[in-house]
Amino acid sequence: MTPLGLPGVDLLRDEREAFVAMVDELTDAEFETGATLCTEWAPRDVLAHLMGVDTSLLRYARAVGNIGKANRQIVERARAQPRVRLMTRARHWAKGSPPPTTQVAAAFLVGDVVMHHQDVVRGLGRTRELSDEARSAIFLEGLVLGPGRWIRHRVEPVDGGFAFGFGPNVSGTCEAVALWLAGRDGIEPELRFEGFLNVSEPEPEPEPVSTS
Repeated sequence: MTPLGLPGVDLLRDEREAFVAMVDELTDAEFETGATLCTEWAPRDVLAHLMGVDTSLLRYARAVGNIGKANRQIVERARAQPRVRLMTRARHWAKGSPPPTTQVAAAFLVGDVVMHHQDVVRGLGRTRELSDEARSAIFLEGLVLGPGRWIRHRVEPVDGGFAFGFGPNVSGTCEAVALWLAGRDGIEPELRFEGFLNVSEPEPEPEPVSTS
Protein backbone atom coordinates (compact mmCIF):
# COMPACT_ATOMS: atom_id res chain seq x y z
CA MET A 1 0.00 0.00 0.00
CA THR A 2 1.08 3.56 -0.63
CA PRO A 3 1.15 6.04 2.27
CA LEU A 4 -2.11 7.69 1.21
CA GLY A 5 -3.59 4.63 -0.50
CA LEU A 6 -4.21 6.60 -3.71
CA PRO A 7 -4.51 4.94 -7.13
CA GLY A 8 -1.54 5.03 -9.45
CA VAL A 9 1.17 5.75 -6.89
CA ASP A 10 2.75 2.29 -7.02
CA LEU A 11 2.75 2.35 -10.83
CA LEU A 12 4.21 5.86 -10.82
CA ARG A 13 7.05 4.72 -8.58
CA ASP A 14 7.68 1.67 -10.77
CA GLU A 15 7.84 3.77 -13.93
CA ARG A 16 10.11 6.32 -12.28
CA GLU A 17 12.50 3.59 -11.18
CA ALA A 18 12.50 2.10 -14.69
CA PHE A 19 13.24 5.49 -16.23
CA VAL A 20 16.07 6.29 -13.82
CA ALA A 21 17.60 2.82 -14.32
CA MET A 22 17.60 3.39 -18.09
CA VAL A 23 19.14 6.86 -17.82
CA ASP A 24 21.74 5.58 -15.36
CA GLU A 25 23.03 3.14 -18.01
CA LEU A 26 23.63 5.84 -20.64
CA THR A 27 27.13 6.92 -21.52
CA ASP A 28 28.14 10.41 -20.46
CA ALA A 29 27.80 11.61 -24.04
CA GLU A 30 24.31 10.12 -24.37
CA PHE A 31 23.26 11.54 -21.01
CA GLU A 32 24.52 15.05 -21.72
CA THR A 33 23.78 15.52 -25.42
CA GLY A 34 21.88 12.46 -26.70
CA ALA A 35 18.91 12.99 -29.00
CA THR A 36 15.35 12.60 -27.69
CA LEU A 37 11.94 13.11 -29.27
CA CYS A 38 11.75 16.28 -27.17
CA THR A 39 14.02 17.93 -29.71
CA GLU A 40 15.28 20.72 -27.44
CA TRP A 41 16.10 18.38 -24.55
CA ALA A 42 18.85 15.85 -23.92
CA PRO A 43 18.17 12.89 -21.57
CA ARG A 44 19.46 14.88 -18.58
CA ASP A 45 16.92 17.60 -19.37
CA VAL A 46 14.05 15.12 -19.57
CA LEU A 47 15.09 13.74 -16.18
CA ALA A 48 15.21 17.24 -14.68
CA HIS A 49 11.74 17.99 -16.03
CA LEU A 50 10.25 14.84 -14.51
CA MET A 51 11.83 15.47 -11.12
CA GLY A 52 10.59 19.04 -11.24
CA VAL A 53 7.01 17.81 -10.89
CA ASP A 54 7.80 17.02 -7.24
CA THR A 55 10.14 19.87 -6.40
CA SER A 56 9.00 22.92 -8.35
CA LEU A 57 5.29 23.34 -7.74
CA LEU A 58 5.86 26.96 -6.71
CA ARG A 59 7.64 27.63 -10.00
CA TYR A 60 4.69 26.17 -11.91
CA ALA A 61 2.33 28.35 -9.88
CA ARG A 62 4.38 31.47 -10.64
CA ALA A 63 4.28 30.64 -14.34
CA VAL A 64 0.49 31.20 -14.20
CA GLY A 65 -0.43 28.39 -16.56
CA ASN A 66 2.64 28.77 -18.81
CA ILE A 67 3.89 25.21 -18.34
CA GLY A 68 6.49 25.54 -21.07
CA LYS A 69 8.10 28.51 -19.30
CA ALA A 70 8.23 26.67 -15.98
CA ASN A 71 9.71 23.58 -17.65
CA ARG A 72 12.45 25.66 -19.29
CA GLN A 73 13.36 27.23 -15.96
CA ILE A 74 13.57 23.83 -14.27
CA VAL A 75 15.70 22.34 -17.04
CA GLU A 76 18.06 25.33 -17.24
CA ARG A 77 18.63 25.29 -13.50
CA ALA A 78 19.46 21.57 -13.55
CA ARG A 79 22.02 22.02 -16.36
CA ALA A 80 24.38 23.58 -13.84
CA GLN A 81 24.46 20.32 -11.86
CA PRO A 82 26.99 17.59 -12.71
CA ARG A 83 25.66 14.16 -13.67
CA VAL A 84 26.66 12.50 -10.39
CA ARG A 85 24.64 15.00 -8.35
CA LEU A 86 21.63 14.85 -10.66
CA MET A 87 21.61 11.04 -10.59
CA THR A 88 21.91 10.95 -6.80
CA ARG A 89 18.81 13.12 -6.63
CA ALA A 90 17.11 10.97 -9.26
CA ARG A 91 17.61 7.68 -7.38
CA HIS A 92 16.11 9.20 -4.25
CA TRP A 93 13.25 10.69 -6.29
CA ALA A 94 12.45 7.35 -7.94
CA LYS A 95 12.60 5.10 -4.89
CA GLY A 96 11.19 7.44 -2.28
CA SER A 97 7.58 8.13 -1.48
CA PRO A 98 6.22 10.93 -3.70
CA PRO A 99 4.98 14.02 -1.83
CA PRO A 100 1.23 14.18 -1.15
CA THR A 101 0.65 16.68 -3.95
CA THR A 102 2.17 14.23 -6.43
CA GLN A 103 0.31 11.24 -5.02
CA VAL A 104 -3.01 12.97 -5.57
CA ALA A 105 -2.22 13.28 -9.29
CA ALA A 106 -0.28 10.00 -9.61
CA ALA A 107 -2.76 8.30 -11.95
CA PHE A 108 -2.25 11.17 -14.40
CA LEU A 109 1.47 11.76 -13.87
CA VAL A 110 2.44 8.18 -14.69
CA GLY A 111 1.60 8.88 -18.33
CA ASP A 112 4.08 11.77 -18.38
CA VAL A 113 6.86 9.47 -17.16
CA VAL A 114 6.02 6.74 -19.68
CA MET A 115 5.89 9.18 -22.59
CA HIS A 116 9.20 10.80 -21.71
CA HIS A 117 10.79 7.39 -21.22
CA GLN A 118 9.82 6.59 -24.80
CA ASP A 119 11.08 10.02 -25.91
CA VAL A 120 14.55 9.08 -24.68
CA VAL A 121 14.77 5.46 -25.82
CA ARG A 122 13.38 6.25 -29.27
CA GLY A 123 15.63 9.28 -29.64
CA LEU A 124 18.63 7.05 -28.94
CA GLY A 125 17.43 4.45 -31.44
CA ARG A 126 16.36 1.88 -28.84
CA THR A 127 13.12 0.11 -28.03
CA ARG A 128 11.19 -0.72 -24.89
CA GLU A 129 8.22 -3.02 -24.47
CA LEU A 130 5.39 -1.41 -22.55
CA SER A 131 3.18 -3.15 -20.01
CA ASP A 132 -0.60 -2.98 -20.38
CA GLU A 133 -0.69 -0.34 -17.65
CA ALA A 134 2.01 1.73 -19.34
CA ARG A 135 0.22 1.55 -22.71
CA SER A 136 -2.98 2.83 -21.13
CA ALA A 137 -1.11 5.60 -19.34
CA ILE A 138 0.73 6.88 -22.41
CA PHE A 139 -2.46 6.83 -24.49
CA LEU A 140 -4.30 8.94 -21.91
CA GLU A 141 -1.33 11.32 -21.80
CA GLY A 142 -1.56 11.66 -25.56
CA LEU A 143 -5.23 12.56 -25.33
CA VAL A 144 -4.44 15.24 -22.75
CA LEU A 145 -1.64 16.75 -24.85
CA GLY A 146 -3.26 16.44 -28.25
CA PRO A 147 -6.77 17.94 -28.34
CA GLY A 148 -5.82 19.83 -31.51
CA ARG A 149 -5.51 16.49 -33.25
CA TRP A 150 -8.24 14.32 -31.77
CA ILE A 151 -10.80 17.08 -32.26
CA ARG A 152 -10.21 16.59 -36.02
CA HIS A 153 -9.29 12.90 -36.14
CA ARG A 154 -10.64 9.70 -34.66
CA VAL A 155 -7.67 7.97 -33.01
CA GLU A 156 -7.86 4.23 -32.53
CA PRO A 157 -5.23 2.18 -30.66
CA VAL A 158 -4.89 -1.36 -32.01
CA ASP A 159 -3.34 -2.93 -28.91
CA GLY A 160 -5.92 -2.02 -26.28
CA GLY A 161 -7.73 1.07 -25.15
CA PHE A 162 -10.59 2.82 -26.91
CA ALA A 163 -11.21 4.92 -29.99
CA PHE A 164 -11.58 8.64 -29.37
CA GLY A 165 -12.19 11.79 -31.37
CA PHE A 166 -13.85 12.84 -34.61
CA GLY A 167 -13.11 12.82 -38.32
CA PRO A 168 -10.81 10.60 -40.43
CA ASN A 169 -9.45 7.55 -38.64
CA VAL A 170 -5.84 7.33 -37.39
CA SER A 171 -4.85 3.95 -35.98
CA GLY A 172 -1.71 2.39 -34.51
CA THR A 173 -0.32 1.18 -31.21
CA CYS A 174 -1.19 3.10 -28.05
CA GLU A 175 2.41 4.31 -27.96
CA ALA A 176 2.53 5.50 -31.57
CA VAL A 177 -0.89 7.18 -31.41
CA ALA A 178 0.02 8.91 -28.15
CA LEU A 179 3.34 10.19 -29.46
CA TRP A 180 1.64 11.47 -32.61
CA LEU A 181 -1.04 13.22 -30.56
CA ALA A 182 1.69 14.86 -28.49
CA GLY A 183 3.34 16.22 -31.63
CA ARG A 184 6.45 14.02 -31.74
CA ASP A 185 8.10 14.01 -35.16
CA GLY A 186 8.58 10.95 -37.35
CA ILE A 187 5.74 8.83 -35.96
CA GLU A 188 3.52 8.88 -39.08
CA PRO A 189 5.05 5.74 -40.71
CA GLU A 190 3.86 3.72 -37.71
CA LEU A 191 0.26 4.85 -38.17
CA ARG A 192 -2.51 4.06 -40.61
CA PHE A 193 -4.46 7.04 -41.96
CA GLU A 194 -7.93 6.32 -43.37
CA GLY A 195 -10.32 8.72 -45.05
CA PHE A 196 -7.70 11.31 -46.02
CA LEU A 197 -7.43 12.68 -49.55
CA ASN A 198 -3.69 12.01 -49.42
CA VAL A 199 -2.87 9.29 -46.92
CA SER A 200 0.84 10.02 -47.06
CA GLU A 201 0.37 13.67 -46.12
CA PRO A 202 -2.61 14.24 -43.81
CA GLU A 203 -4.10 17.72 -43.87
CA PRO A 204 -2.40 20.43 -41.76
CA GLU A 205 -3.75 20.78 -38.26
CA PRO A 206 -3.24 22.79 -35.06
CA GLU A 207 -0.12 22.01 -33.08
CA PRO A 208 -0.78 19.82 -30.03
CA VAL A 209 0.00 20.99 -26.52
CA SER A 210 3.70 20.49 -25.69
CA THR A 211 5.25 19.89 -22.28
CA SER A 212 8.72 20.59 -23.62
